[in-house]
Amino acid sequence: MAKITRKPAPRKTSVPKKKAKPLAAKPNGPAKKSLKAMKPWTPPEVHEAFSRFRKANPEPKGELEHVNPFTLLVAVVLSAQATDAGVNKATRALFAIADTPQKMLDLGEERLREYIKTIGLYRTKAKNVIALSAKLLSEFGGEVPRTRAGIESLPGAGRKTANVVLNMAFGEHTMAVDTHVFRVGNRTGLAPGKTPLEVELGLEKVIPAEFMLHAHHWLILHGRYTCLARKPRCEVCLINDLCRWPEKTV
Repeated sequence: MAKITRKPAPRKTSVPKKKAKPLAAKPNGPAKKSLKAMKPWTPPEVHEAFSRFRKANPEPKGELEHVNPFTLLVAVVLSAQATDAGVNKATRALFAIADTPQKMLDLGEERLREYIKTIGLYRTKAKNVIALSAKLLSEFGGEVPRTRAGIESLPGAGRKTANVVLNMAFGEHTMAVDTHVFRVGNRTGLAPGKTPLEVELGLEKVIPAEFMLHAHHWLILHGRYTCLARKPRCEVCLINDLCRWPEKTV
């Protein structure tokens, strides 16, 4: 028989795979315009906006109940990822018996948890409140410090907490940026920014000094009751003619 020879099969050459195209970034937030696309507010427009806020509500108040700087500090620490109404409900009974750092330490972490257990993250918050009370006594003579750095050094207290306490307890011209202020600053174009700090610094730059004592309260209340996250009430907005939001309904 004749010998059969077989040719080796040709090797398959690997074809490089096509790289997937990167997904296009979706616009962040309800307004599709970029932050830079909004026309900046003029100084007369900013003055007019805050003049209207002042006329409508000359003496705005924060909604967290407190009786002194210490209880304000505690209330703000407890309010992280919680509503003011929920915090108030828990602290009314708490502050009746523990309105100083020493009384809070005497109460103890376990009993404190019972008072605030209806608030989110209450275990961690109870630990922080006891720790900050101890630090106030050991390092600050039992008094809430009157500097941002001092307040930020306390357990559970960040920049927003410091700004709220400095403003409400000591009358400092600080700008506390929560979710409401962050939304209003960006949506209206008053002080666009990608971070709370950017919005804070932007607002401090454009708001006249005569309005700064109450400015953060006006903006918080505006965001909480008018410039809502999902369905802003543009029809009753005091500054709808000045607002830069391209999707406003008036």
